[in-house]
Amino acid sequence: MLEKILCATDGSRASEAAVAFATSFAKVLGVPVCFLAVERATSAKAQKSRYWGSEVLKAADEQTSRELAHARRHAEENGLKDVTCVTVQARDVDEAIAEYAASEGYDHIVTGHAGKTAMSRIGSVAYGVAEKASCPVTVVR
Repeated sequence: MLEKILCATDGSRASEAAVAFATSFAKVLGVPVCFLAVERATSAKAQKSRYWGSEVLKAADEQTSRELAHARRHAEENGLKDVTCVTVQARDVDEAIAEYAASEGYDHIVTGHAGKTAMSRIGSVAYGVAEKASCPVTVVR
């Protein structure tokens, strides 16, 4: 039995479809959903580069906040009450999603992909999550 769902989001159309699916899935099952955003631009990375400054990091944080707020709003407008949002910083997005799900006890992951029609051409992040996850993964187009 599924007890809690993790949905990766990055604000793309593919992740918006994943948010909609995860919301519906969680509502039908009566389980909580958590929306996860992975930030690749970290302050440690910025300090090592002359191209990343505090303004770029602030803009990235604001964009992530908007993406998560949009996901939360969608879920709440569709009747979900147990909705959380979290941001993690990591270099490898797929690994971060799979590791977060495992460490926090999520038993299902939903992610989007905007790749080609053949499953063999699934996006690298979606494929990596499916490959590395210790729980079932739904890939939404």
